[in-house]
Amino acid sequence: MGRIVHPKSAGARRPWWRSLIAARLPLVLALLGFTFLAYVATNDQHQLPRVHTGGGSSSKIVFRKAGCDIKGNINERGEHIYHMPGQEYYLATRVNSARGERWFCSQ
Repeated sequence: MGRIVHPKSAGARRPWWRSLIAARLPLVLALLGFTFLAYVATNDQHQLPRVHTGGGSSSKIVFRKAGCDIKGNINERGEHIYHMPGQEYYLATRVNSARGERWFCSQ
């Protein structure tokens, strides 16, 4: 008679991609390891590039004191206005000392 075939083993073939993974996995892991070691071995301090955001040489750097969170600026119509933390345009407002704008500690 013939040989006995179990139902589970009759259709249990390995998928075609399994042999690719088994053959290439050690190579991929070795390349990743070498890349990691080369990156760590350089030990360079990579700094972010500096971006110039000034309006030219006339803009000055504005430093504010701790607790002085009120932004005083001049709008397009020339009005002197201020923005307090939590107001609608507070985060969008930039203080430019070249235009006479500054930080305030009280209203």
